Amino acid sequence: MEVIRVAIVGAGETGYKAYCMLREINEVFIAGIADRDLQAPLMIAGKNDGVFITEDINVLLKKTDLDIIIDSTSTPEILNIIMKDKKSTAAIMKARAAKTIISILRQKKDELLEIKSIKSQLSAILDSVQEAIEVADINGNIKFVNPAFVRITGIPENIRINQNIFEASPDGALATVLKTGKLVFGHRTKVGGSNAEVVSNAAPIMVDGAMDGAVVVFQHFTDVMNLMEELKKSTSIIENLTDKLGQVTTSKYTFNDILGDSMEIKGCIDLAEKSARSNSTVLILGESGTGKELFAHAIHSSSMRRENPFIKVNCAAIPETLLESEFFGYEKGAFTGAVKSKIGKFELAHGGSIFLDEIGDMNLNLQGKLLRVLQEMEFERVGSTQTTKVDVRVIAATNRNLRELIRQGKFREDLFYRLNVVEITVPPLRLHKEDLPILLDNLIVKLNRKLGKKVKRVDSDAIELLLNYDWPGNIRELENIIERVMVTMDEEVITKKTMLMHTSQFKITHERDFELLPLAQMEEMMIKKALARYGNTVEGKKRASQVLNISLATLYNKLKRYAPKNI
Repeated sequence: MEVIRVAIVGAGETGYKAYCMLREINEVFIAGIADRDLQAPLMIAGKNDGVFITEDINVLLKKTDLDIIIDSTSTPEILNIIMKDKKSTAAIMKARAAKTIISILRQKKDELLEIKSIKSQLSAILDSVQEAIEVADINGNIKFVNPAFVRITGIPENIRINQNIFEASPDGALATVLKTGKLVFGHRTKVGGSNAEVVSNAAPIMVDGAMDGAVVVFQHFTDVMNLMEELKKSTSIIENLTDKLGQVTTSKYTFNDILGDSMEIKGCIDLAEKSARSNSTVLILGESGTGKELFAHAIHSSSMRRENPFIKVNCAAIPETLLESEFFGYEKGAFTGAVKSKIGKFELAHGGSIFLDEIGDMNLNLQGKLLRVLQEMEFERVGSTQTTKVDVRVIAATNRNLRELIRQGKFREDLFYRLNVVEITVPPLRLHKEDLPILLDNLIVKLNRKLGKKVKRVDSDAIELLLNYDWPGNIRELENIIERVMVTMDEEVITKKTMLMHTSQFKITHERDFELLPLAQMEEMMIKKALARYGNTVEGKKRASQVLNISLATLYNKLKRYAPKNI
């Protein structure tokens, strides 16, 4: 197999973790490490392992045989240097992405090795049984015979394989099963091409409800049934692995993605960071659109479980009749339509975290079963009596008042206290409007990439309009409004006029403000706006008085009146 040559830029913690994982992969050769600090643990480890190290990134980038450059610095300047000076044949990968991919591949490799082991065990079983075994596909082509078949019939394996059973033994049990699709017991016959007279038991091989071939055993049918059980077990493992690989996800956000400098947001982040260091359940409360899911992602991403699955379940989006099977999975035949077994969300989340969004919408019956999982960390699949044990960290969220639901008898009090070990209340946007500027800057950058726009900023009048709005839909509403405005504009600056032109929320608020404000307060606001626009200099005050259609002396008198309010 071709060896991939990898270079690591940055010897911090992220780079060190990527290095530790990469050096365990035989197909990867670490060609070099670059960092200004030659005494960093990664640089020392690389030197001890005989890896090329340098404090000059340009020296590393000049290597012509690099396939992948992992940037673990998260520094735009370093990324620009790499993109500028790297060879065209080298690809750039963030260390976090590399670590995630390696982790998934390692898990997949372990699971495939387990399947290979089971297949090896099955082959050993087939070779060791004393009864002759012969297998043919649906067309009658013989695909397998065991050593006992050769011993009993005297027909060499290389001669029997690829013969057609309808020609070799047209009246035998194997051909009969392929024709009828039914089991055959105690069929007495001679093996075609041999004088060996045998009593055969034969059965069809079924895959997903359809016949895929047949197997015959000379003598005891009991051994065939044991073999079929092994085959079914292997098929079940493969199906479960396929389902699991298709559903397992990981967290997409960290605490760095939660923006805001207000005391309210900083307090939530601090509490969430502390909770991430434990395995306790977390209950995230807050109005719709405040970013509860973002906090759930960040808690998992900062926990010891971050390398394991992060499974999301929206309790309000799944019908009540399906919620239990979605949570705990089901066995084949458990109900109409259950043509095969399915792994539930809790089983998928084993070793990681499960995020139960809109937990307040869960029915009382399922609440009781969830309580048992939280207490015992075990459950049964729907249609099964076998108990499955799991190790899962639960993070729940809701925009409903659970205490009021408890009083109404719609939510179990014991489940509430089990979930509410750590309670994080994410504040609505109206309580931390000082974070609007940083949220807007981030939104503009993100939407410029999405929409192909070149918007640079929001002007002061537009920001004031946003600050005067109560934001009932919170940050989700803010994202919706800014995207709506940016989709329809071609200018580089979002103005108050643009906001009022393309949105209805602010028109109502804008008109209501002018209708309800006292004249003195309106006068004070107009003087503030005029001074903000023309400046607090003598010349600025002259311009302001002209625009306001009052004399300069009147303006000074009004300034004295409003001086205590810091105009």
